[in-house]
Amino acid sequence: MSFVFAPLPTPSAAVHGEAARFPIRRIFCVGRNYEAHAREMGKDPTREAPFFFSKPADAVVDDGAVVPYPPLTKDLQHEAELVVAIGRPGFHVPEESAWNLVWGYAIGNDLTRRDLQLEARDKGRPWDWGKAFDNSAVCGPIHMATQVGQLSSGGIKLSVNGTVRQDANLSDLIWTVPEIVSILSRAVRLLPGDLVYTGTPAGVGALLPGDVCVVEIEGLGALTTTIAETAG
Repeated sequence: MSFVFAPLPTPSAAVHGEAARFPIRRIFCVGRNYEAHAREMGKDPTREAPFFFSKPADAVVDDGAVVPYPPLTKDLQHEAELVVAIGRPGFHVPEESAWNLVWGYAIGNDLTRRDLQLEARDKGRPWDWGKAFDNSAVCGPIHMATQVGQLSSGGIKLSVNGTVRQDANLSDLIWTVPEIVSILSRAVRLLPGDLVYTGTPAGVGALLPGDVCVVEIEGLGALTTTIAETAG
């Protein structure tokens, strides 16, 4: 097969303890999956059906990255999240079988241009410009499920310049990992290489150039991102 220009490299994430990387196909994100965060966004935290949005696979950046402050926004915000890496195909997967699709877990930071997201939300428009921009899917090394088991609890915390802003537990998720995977698989055919950002706790806030943002999840270590000036 020939192409009119060389295909771009396959987006990927690091794997904890391995030289080989995890190829990324698609990124799905769950909106408002912690009750306290739903409240701080002015929404009812009742257990309604979860909703999803997407980010491009090439928006992923690794632990330790220096991310330029993105254009068009005056309100870049952090969102600490557990990321689930899919390693087996699945379609209409029952909840009790959903764990079988999970290849591993990572720490994520769903960077958000909040002003653009809220403007789109209020006008009934898609969230893409607020969520799906360059370098917006920070992802740490993926820890294999065979090594860490089934993550259903454990502390999740985010700090900026040493000050804690988000502090919760994975057990606070409105929709659990197997529920998320099962529900998502009813809408799309999940395939190896898919990532699922599972939602953020309360305490989201602004990031400025020079800030160092650290996300920690019990058993997965820490993810560090430095915000730089807007790229020229």
